[in-house]
Amino acid sequence: MNIDNLKSQMRKGMLEYCVLLLLRKGDAYASEIITRMKDAHLIVVEGTLYPLLTRLKNDGLLQYRWQESTAGPPRKYYSLTPLGESSLAQLQQSWQEITSTVAHLSQTPTPPPITNQ
Repeated sequence: MNIDNLKSQMRKGMLEYCVLLLLRKGDAYASEIITRMKDAHLIVVEGTLYPLLTRLKNDGLLQYRWQESTAGPPRKYYSLTPLGESSLAQLQQSWQEITSTVAHLSQTPTPPPITNQ
């Protein structure tokens, strides 16, 4: 089993959920999203984030607006749409179910081995 590959797949699976969670707290532009993810110890690069943001926008979960910046060119700020908020609620429910299942399994005592007598 390749643990690094498994960890990478788990992170990819959670990325959409994490982006929606982040945007629930307020509008953000891509570099800000990357910084917040890094602060949470979830490493994300632009090459991964931009296609995800585009897909989420095309799926109707996000919208964006351009805002002038004092530190350079205008920035594209992303925010949740009503469909994005609804999808986030569904993902939160799924996450609760997954974490509950994992917690249950990790607390379940291991049965004794079967012996042949």
